[in-house]
Amino acid sequence: MIVTTTPSIEGQRITGYLGIVTGETVSGINMFRDIGAGIRNLVGGRSSGYEEEMQRARNEALGEMCERAERLGADAVVGVSVGYETFEGMIMTSTTGTAVTLG
Repeated sequence: MIVTTTPSIEGQRITGYLGIVTGETVSGINMFRDIGAGIRNLVGGRSSGYEEEMQRARNEALGEMCERAERLGADAVVGVSVGYETFEGMIMTSTTGTAVTLG
């Protein structure tokens, strides 16, 4: 499955638009990561725990989006965007794109 943020795929012709597809994950961040991240905020540095969780969540959301596109018969997903929101100790990751067929 080709997944791209661009509206087209170089060297490929889009023959059909199957609709918008999405993927979502909601992840809890554990207390120890929160404490570690708070300390890093004070002294500077990166929070590898948060970064790893965001990477995992993004990969899951992209995978879910691709599964939904495959069920529609898509060859690719174009115009993909990834978004993050935080609320009450949780991180929501969402992906959106357009499922297409190629010819």
